[in-house]
Amino acid sequence: MLADALADTPVVVLNGARQSGKSTLVQALSSVDTTPRRYLTLDDVAVLHAAKSDPAGFINGLQGPVTLDEVQRAPELFLPIKAAVDRQRLPGQFLLTGSADVMLLPGMADSLAGRMEVLSLWPLSCAELLDNPAVNRADALFHGDWKALRIAPCERSTLVSHLLTGGFPDAVTRTSETRRAAWFDAYVQAILQRDVRDLANLEQLTEIPNLLQLLATRSATLLNFAELSRTAGIAQSTLKRYFALLEMLFLVVRLPSWERNPGKRLVKAPKVFLPDSGLLCHLMGATAKGLTDKPGLPGSAVETLVLAELLKHVAFSGRRLSLWHYRTQTHVEVDFILENRLGQITGIEVKASATVNGKDFKGLRHLQETEGAIFQHGIVLYGGREVVPFGDKLWAVPLSFWWAE
Repeated sequence: MLADALADTPVVVLNGARQSGKSTLVQALSSVDTTPRRYLTLDDVAVLHAAKSDPAGFINGLQGPVTLDEVQRAPELFLPIKAAVDRQRLPGQFLLTGSADVMLLPGMADSLAGRMEVLSLWPLSCAELLDNPAVNRADALFHGDWKALRIAPCERSTLVSHLLTGGFPDAVTRTSETRRAAWFDAYVQAILQRDVRDLANLEQLTEIPNLLQLLATRSATLLNFAELSRTAGIAQSTLKRYFALLEMLFLVVRLPSWERNPGKRLVKAPKVFLPDSGLLCHLMGATAKGLTDKPGLPGSAVETLVLAELLKHVAFSGRRLSLWHYRTQTHVEVDFILENRLGQITGIEVKASATVNGKDFKGLRHLQETEGAIFQHGIVLYGGREVVPFGDKLWAVPLSFWWAE
């Protein structure tokens, strides 16, 4: 998909959290690209100073296709890039990567509108960790097409392992819990010390780590700024500014509500998630022993794992799916909704338990009854062993679907 975008678009932006593999991907692409592409990173102090001191001169001095890594560190480059593209519009001129969501940076969307394509790179999916990324799992769920996958029983130990490691490559390779915890600590500290300061010029950072810790306890719940403000002891205006920073750095995401039917009384508040279950479990203090010894798994962590997997597969969905949550004012809810460009929907519920019954399909049946014309499938992902039909278009599917071969 990245190569396809470079083949016909002047500016391609690859967004994603730090340490998710952006630099590795773009450098690997350069090594096999038939057209030589220069690679410069703004993490290099000399390159950063040159870009900031004379943005137009820096861009005008570049010859041929170029990759600019960590471009969020010098947003002054966006207008000179626009001018360069307008002078000579060639596909693949600029490949930009950002560890902050550059679409939220001032002037980015306006300056490069119509000239760029934005792609998202999340940390590794469960399928990628097993070197089996061929099937897009979001598309498969949407169409109820999991027959091409061999879905083994969801073993609790495997599920716990995926919850604790998440998808960051460096975290996954650390088999020691102590060393993985050290990596997560260093990761958060590095983002706060460098990226937050770069983006916001904040000298006082003590409130942001505390807010991130608080948001970890709220992952997979409705976003309520008033409640967060009271609990954190931070004014709402300041809290929203901090939240926007964490969102820009891919440390939190908000999942919007689905509200296509004007006749329904729907909750419009988004849900908030930490989009990596490994980081979430680290901030929650979860350990392998602690999760194994308890009779059940934390539902918020399992739902966060599913959210992370959905984000990774939706980003490269062949059906161009979008992701939502659903809740009525009478407290009927569906954890996730996948929607295609035709407005058709598939509902997904997440259960951490190893068993499932008819009551677990309450929200999905409500969705099927009220949105029958566009309803495709209703799926409960659970920690069990078998794919089980629960009625017309309703299925229980083991969570091992995400790492099935």
